[in-house]
Amino acid sequence: MTTADEDLARRAEAVRDRHRATLGAVPAGVEARLELARAHGRLHTEEAVAELRHIVLTDNALGGRVQQLVHFGQLLALGRADPARIHARGALHAGADVADLIGVAETALLTAGVPAYALGIETIVELAHAEAAEPL
Repeated sequence: MTTADEDLARRAEAVRDRHRATLGAVPAGVEARLELARAHGRLHTEEAVAELRHIVLTDNALGGRVQQLVHFGQLLALGRADPARIHARGALHAGADVADLIGVAETALLTAGVPAYALGIETIVELAHAEAAEPL
């Protein structure tokens, strides 16, 4: 591996580390974006997005737990199942519990209707099944 390739690999790993810190994992969509960005000389764009995301999530009065719960609720309202799932896991990683996730789903019922509530409960149930060895 050349020095330039090593530098790109190190920079991409730093972006991954930021996601691991807030979500506990690197979402598949982030991996795909990083791969495309590296292949086309656009890694700096992903670094800028990761930096802005880091600032908004960490330099914010809401704190990481509440931030992830807000993301979860907003994504439920938008009907975005996959990102909602990512942020539900992120909320758990940041110290939320199932009662918090249910509370967000119930709030989504009032603000975005039954489809958002159903998506929230479905997401929570999926997480519970995925963690069957250690129930949520």
